[in-house]
Amino acid sequence: MSLKTYIFSIAVILMSNAIQAQTATGSLPQKSQVSPDTLSKKGNTSASQAITSGDSAPKINKQVEEIIQFAKKFLGTPYHYAGSTPSGFDCSGFIYYVMGNFGMRLSRSSPGIAEFGKTVKLSELQPGDLMFFKGRNTRSSGVGHVAMVVEVKEGIIKFIHSSTSRGVIIDTFNNSGYYVPRYLKSKRLDYGGITPKN
Repeated sequence: MSLKTYIFSIAVILMSNAIQAQTATGSLPQKSQVSPDTLSKKGNTSASQAITSGDSAPKINKQVEEIIQFAKKFLGTPYHYAGSTPSGFDCSGFIYYVMGNFGMRLSRSSPGIAEFGKTVKLSELQPGDLMFFKGRNTRSSGVGHVAMVVEVKEGIIKFIHSSTSRGVIIDTFNNSGYYVPRYLKSKRLDYGGITPKN
């Protein structure tokens, strides 16, 4: 064996030992993880990518759970323009009726309801929060639709609302070609005593 071959063999053995030592101590480089908020700060304009992806769903209090279960009783109820009764709801009429059943007096319109509560980020959404969207006219910046979050699990947001074409249903927000580009903001209501935002 030549001297050059001998030195090369020793170098290979030393590198192999070093890699094994790093593996044993867990010091190998890890893939970097970027938080949803960081993605948003870097200029990512897709609302669906600004959602947290935790392993478990947020805990909800008993009152919020009761509100959601009450809302689900009306799944399948037809859409009626200006409707706010179980015979038919529009989007704001549905939220107005559900909250009213628990003694909460909200505005009768989507823009009016949007004035209540505290603004929360998509990554902070919890069941019971309200989501606000533009209406059919995407060029308008005004609130035209409202829905209530019923589940947030591993970053997947589901909400209940009264759809013009399908009545009261549960939809998934993430990657929705209709709702993501129309999303405006979210609000969290004070279930201990709702008051309009000043």
